[in-house]
Amino acid sequence: EVCPNCQARMKEEGLADEHELQSYFIQRMEKWLNAQGRQIIGWDEILEGGLAPNATVQSWRGSQGGIDAANAGHNVVMSPNTNCYLDYYQSEDIESQPPAIGHYISLKRAYEFQPIPEDIDPEKAHHVLGGQGNVWTEYIPTTDQVMYMTYPRAIALAEVMWSYPEERDYVDFRTRINNHFSRLAKLGVNYCELDDDPI
Repeated sequence: EVCPNCQARMKEEGLADEHELQSYFIQRMEKWLNAQGRQIIGWDEILEGGLAPNATVQSWRGSQGGIDAANAGHNVVMSPNTNCYLDYYQSEDIESQPPAIGHYISLKRAYEFQPIPEDIDPEKAHHVLGGQGNVWTEYIPTTDQVMYMTYPRAIALAEVMWSYPEERDYVDFRTRINNHFSRLAKLGVNYCELDDDPI
């Protein structure tokens, strides 16, 4: 908003606001990448101001961006911060947890993730390329802590992403996950032990 070069470019290109300027830049980058035999993928902010024609959207601010993009015929990767951000606290008792960027995502909440939300037109569901769990490390100084923040929620996300919704049963998963804990322990992987995790 205060950059004179950006404001000059907006005026030169007839762009209404900074969102359209961002879209202008992304569309230029997409053309360049396509000429190099590549495809552009961007966080859901690329929806603001108009989406580049062949862009893939990584939906992180909830699922709505991915829903909108898929229904418009764009490929998407679903990684909403409501279920898939593994750098969020694993326990409601945040005082007992290592520092995290914020919020709380339980194992159950991770397991409730729907990679293909119901609001996506069934004929457009093929645009969902998959899902992704994210671990940002601003507050995570060691590999050991990365593992702690990642497990066991990554196990829940893995099952959700390779199974059909009608095959999922959290109570059954919660029972079976104990086998994973013994495997992780044998491998020396630090993981978050579940406290009360109500079923």
